[in-house]
Amino acid sequence: MSDRARSAVDAAFRDHWARAVGALWRRFGDPDLAEEAVQEAFTRAAARWPVEGVPAEPAAWLIATAGNVAVDRIRRDRTLAEKLPQLELPGSEPAPEIADERLPDDRLELIFACCHPALATEARVALTLRLAGGLSTPEIARAFLVAEPVMAQRLVRAKRRLRVAGIGLRESSEPVVPERIDQVAAVLYLIFNEGYNASSGEEPVRHELCEEAIRLARILASLLPGEPEPAGLLALMLFHHSRAAARHGDDGLPVLLDDQDRSLWDPDVIEEGEAALRDAAGAGWVGIYCLQAAIAREHVRAAAAADTDWPAIVALYDDLAAVAPSPVVDLNRAVAVSMSEGPVEGLVLVDRLADDPALAAYHLLPAARADMLRRLGRDAEALAEYRRALELAPGAADRAFLSRRCAELSTI
Repeated sequence: MSDRARSAVDAAFRDHWARAVGALWRRFGDPDLAEEAVQEAFTRAAARWPVEGVPAEPAAWLIATAGNVAVDRIRRDRTLAEKLPQLELPGSEPAPEIADERLPDDRLELIFACCHPALATEARVALTLRLAGGLSTPEIARAFLVAEPVMAQRLVRAKRRLRVAGIGLRESSEPVVPERIDQVAAVLYLIFNEGYNASSGEEPVRHELCEEAIRLARILASLLPGEPEPAGLLALMLFHHSRAAARHGDDGLPVLLDDQDRSLWDPDVIEEGEAALRDAAGAGWVGIYCLQAAIAREHVRAAAAADTDWPAIVALYDDLAAVAPSPVVDLNRAVAVSMSEGPVEGLVLVDRLADDPALAAYHLLPAARADMLRRLGRDAEALAEYRRALELAPGAADRAFLSRRCAELSTI
């Protein structure tokens, strides 16, 4: 395949996979059939476009080809023969005369279906990455360090659950319920966080998951321009991702925010995040993702660690605690207070959280306490807290970082 044709197929996959799956799912009512037919359409594109040329309307070509594939498979399946009279059968050659932009766009409805609350969280994540993101089953399995057969079964069960429950694509005329937006945003942020702070395995960051979550967040924000939280979610991901090149040293260990080489932060990604946050603010309502994005923005806008506006961050955490109270928010606020007012004040707040059962296994609680104690010169107490954090840390990179902190204090 020529480089031009390969690039065209790759671009079409990124731009039109979800749209094609949504169109086929809506037409035939079967997510399995939609996925398989669209996959075959892309296989045919890879074979035919280098010979015949890239069609003027790639999305229309792919959707028509996938429709042909689906109808052929239904014809071969005698158990579905009774459905044939209700189907509008296309011709054998995909030659639509409509432009891509006039095709129905079911991407939002597709994402909503993949994130349906009837599914378990792990199923929502897997289905979103497969049907909306276009990742293959092996790719998803590798990203989450799950055996491929296990992931394949997870996807099969999720699609079966949708069929049995009669869950399909919502009608575009239906009002978008804020709770459903929150459910979709939570799935996308979970995907991003699993890439940003890998919960298992030796790799501290899985960039492919971060980038896929950002791509899906861009789609969500573009399809819901009047809703602030999708734009806030996108901004939050972008601000965090802009620091990717500086978050780990050559030894693979985490580099604390204050110690990061800020020349490695990506200004283009930061600017895209700024634009997304402006869109969110223009929509007029402040939610958890908008507030978290505003906090992240305070970090990336500081030219040096000493320039960080910690009082502004404390105020934003106050707002976040009012909107979405949680022990983790309280802990993060305590850290911000320790930077704004001093470690003594921060330690008072952290100690109030010591007995909270929600933080009992959270390694960042003793790690935060250890840092404050270290800054106060109470090294023996800090070492004990770092060791406790080390026992709780789930990731290899975090364990290595905390081990280094313990070694540093042990020599004092």
